[in-house]
Amino acid sequence: MAENHPTRTGPAILTAICALVLGISGVQQVSAQANDQERAACRQDVKRFCQAELQRNPDDVISITGCLQANRSRISRVCRSALANHGQ
Repeated sequence: MAENHPTRTGPAILTAICALVLGISGVQQVSAQANDQERAACRQDVKRFCQAELQRNPDDVISITGCLQANRSRISRVCRSALANHGQ
C-alpha cells in the first residue's frame, strides 16, 4: 500500500523545466553565433564561386552548400572546416 504524504515534485519539475529552457536557449545562442561565424568564413567563397546560386535565390542554402561542396578544392580552409563541422 502506497503511503499518502505530500511531495515536493511541483517545485522540482518547475526547476527542471526552467533549467531545460535556459539550457536550450544558451545552446541556441551559441549555435547562432557559430552559424554566423561559419557564414562569415564562407562569405567570400560564396561570392567568388556561387554567383549563379546567389542570383537565383540567395536564401537557397541547399544550392549554395552544394556549390561550395562542388568547389571544395578551391574554397578557403576555414570554409572547408565550417562545411566539415556540419558533415558536408
